[in-house]
Amino acid sequence: MSQIKRVVIVGGTHGNELTGIYLVKKFERSPDLIQRSSFETLTLIANPKAYAIGRRYTDTDLNRCFLPRDLENPHLSSYEAQRAKVIYQTFGFAGSQQADFVIDLHSSTANMGLSIILGNENLLNIQLAAYLASINPKVRVLYSTTKNQERSHLDSICQFGCTLEVGAVAQGVLDAALFEETEAIIHAILDYLADHNQAKAPLINDTLTAYHNLGTIDYPRNELGEIQAMIHPRLQFRDYQPLHPGEPIFLTFDGQEIPYEGDSIVYPVFINEAAYYEKGIAMCITEKRELEIKIGLKSQESMVNRNDQ
Repeated sequence: MSQIKRVVIVGGTHGNELTGIYLVKKFERSPDLIQRSSFETLTLIANPKAYAIGRRYTDTDLNRCFLPRDLENPHLSSYEAQRAKVIYQTFGFAGSQQADFVIDLHSSTANMGLSIILGNENLLNIQLAAYLASINPKVRVLYSTTKNQERSHLDSICQFGCTLEVGAVAQGVLDAALFEETEAIIHAILDYLADHNQAKAPLINDTLTAYHNLGTIDYPRNELGEIQAMIHPRLQFRDYQPLHPGEPIFLTFDGQEIPYEGDSIVYPVFINEAAYYEKGIAMCITEKRELEIKIGLKSQESMVNRNDQ
């Protein structure tokens, strides 16, 4: 497997998510904290203009600007579209400082806990996710896209990497406990990559629980697009918990319950995420899978058996 030569830790992809921003600032003051002997670690505030005004973005969501066709489109002139091109030309494939691994730091108003979001199932990402889940029982692993789907997220600029999504924490607010837990995960990732480069990362014989994205559900709306119901109080903050067919997911303003109409158990995440109201998303629906993993870096082999739950 490829050696990791350069890691980029990114904060401020969204300018009002302060955990990642202030971790990057800490690492910039004390770069020795993130340096490892076998690779270079760089930091980036992805959207400094949005951070300066305390908003998620200025013109458009930066974390939706990395589709290949958009990066190649000279007619996209928004601040975030131009910023995405600069980031890609610097750290993306064949960039001036091409990254081998990206850690993109985010926070959520939803009760996402400590979520590792993977955009693909390459061997290194799976190994890393299994390791992090084995050393910290709070870690949840979420696959954000389906097979062969193009990704628009910042962590797609290189082959290996992940997004760390922590919460619940309000926009524009720092939470000390989540800050420290996020920093601990970052150090664990860097240590694992350092061991990977020396072919001595820990052996893992375990079962990894992973949640695979199936799609999204929007709020009930009227013909004008106005929301007609809220997240049901029995569902609020129950990210990663099972949702059965017929259980209530919304409550109308006059007290009527609206049930989940699917035909199987699902596991909602990003429930009532504040930033997703504008995107027409009340929650994302996932499928829980148990991955039987036997990994040994000495042989560079991985066995994954999927059992859908």
